[in-house]
Amino acid sequence: MEAVQRIVIENCAIATVDAKDTEYASGHLVLAGHRIESLGAGRAPEGLENVVRRIDATGHLATPGLVNTHHHFYQWLTRGLATDQNLFHWLVALYPTWARLDEPMVHAAARGSLAMMARGGVTTAVDHHYVFPRGSGDLSGAVIRAARDMGVRFTLARGSMDRGEKDGGLPPDFAVETIEDALAATEETVRQHHDTSFDAMTRVAVAPCSPFSVSTELMRQSAELARGLGVRLHTHGSETVEEEKFCHELFGRGPTDYFESTGWLGEDVWMAHCVHMNDSDIAAFARTGTGVAHCPSSNARLAAGIARVPDLLAAGVPVGLGVDGTASNESGELHTELRNALLVNRLGPHRETALTVRQALRLGTHGGARVLGRAAEIGSLEPGKLADLVLWRMDTLAHASIADPVAALVLGAPAPVTASFVNGRQIVEGGRLRTADEDEIARTTRAQARRLAAIAAQD
Repeated sequence: MEAVQRIVIENCAIATVDAKDTEYASGHLVLAGHRIESLGAGRAPEGLENVVRRIDATGHLATPGLVNTHHHFYQWLTRGLATDQNLFHWLVALYPTWARLDEPMVHAAARGSLAMMARGGVTTAVDHHYVFPRGSGDLSGAVIRAARDMGVRFTLARGSMDRGEKDGGLPPDFAVETIEDALAATEETVRQHHDTSFDAMTRVAVAPCSPFSVSTELMRQSAELARGLGVRLHTHGSETVEEEKFCHELFGRGPTDYFESTGWLGEDVWMAHCVHMNDSDIAAFARTGTGVAHCPSSNARLAAGIARVPDLLAAGVPVGLGVDGTASNESGELHTELRNALLVNRLGPHRETALTVRQALRLGTHGGARVLGRAAEIGSLEPGKLADLVLWRMDTLAHASIADPVAALVLGAPAPVTASFVNGRQIVEGGRLRTADEDEIARTTRAQARRLAAIAAQD
């Protein structure tokens, strides 16, 4: 048997984000293959065998890799459009363009989205892809291929829509699927790509889009399919006041009660946004273990409102962070969401006590892992967990005068990523991707964005 190779990282501050929020002012980590073998204060132990690399991380903070729990990669090609609209008007403006997506466009957009996240400290990402125009090619395969090549741990939330314009929905009719086609394609995607192993790089979730683009029957059957296959469930929920009004008018109840009636609350479910929730809604999420992907920048961009994150956390609801699609969060980065989550929530009723810097970091790491059902594997720096971690440089002009490195990371300017590891493999070095050519990705995404705009303009 081949001996496991070790990487030793020393002389860095460490925020483990474990259950006790253990931190070291100067410590070490030992990576053995795909896993964290040990960590602690001071230098690494002497006599370690098969050390293939030593990293002097003086001036750095080591944290778990960031976990992005909600995104729409395809939107990389439509950034900067409909900049002054609420959610429903924004969707009406953009659906006709999105309905012209094809496989080369989606692959390019996925590479752009993944590259921006990875170079900013994301090691695990979710793509909620729900637009499958007829004849557009293998869009799920294109996204999975992009994530595999980039080296990012990945969950494809295979979405679906069956409520087109003729049925009172927002998307064009040729961009939605029948219930039968959506369920069959989703099941095939799970069977082809979902990996149940501890160190899985690719997983698949069942993810119909939202109450206003999906029929009740598709919601119910999707939940049954997911549980039959043993995979997680994801959708949008309680994002805007308009959605709440839509649910009351169409279903005679609010979003949370509607979700519960269709089998969409449970420990295997997480929902994006969850902005407009009353005490009863929060209690239902807490009782059932339903998770939340908090997307503060997108919520602000679309004027959706301020999610009750402090109340969700106090109730015990699992909460992680999400970039959301880059047509409503043009930066495409998750590390900025640490800061925005803290600042936006302090504008709410809890004011300065809403979130601390360490709670913000936990949302972006362990909280996200918990939402994805992977807290035993990722989300904190602990022996036996997968070697997904980031070294943030904290000794430059932007951060050097801030004594607390966690406060510097969360409240300061975006910190440079000196190194990012996924499964023990380094994918970022000195702020640049090691697994892809960023300049080539920029050229390709620009070309595909122009092609999409030109095709959409012909309609």
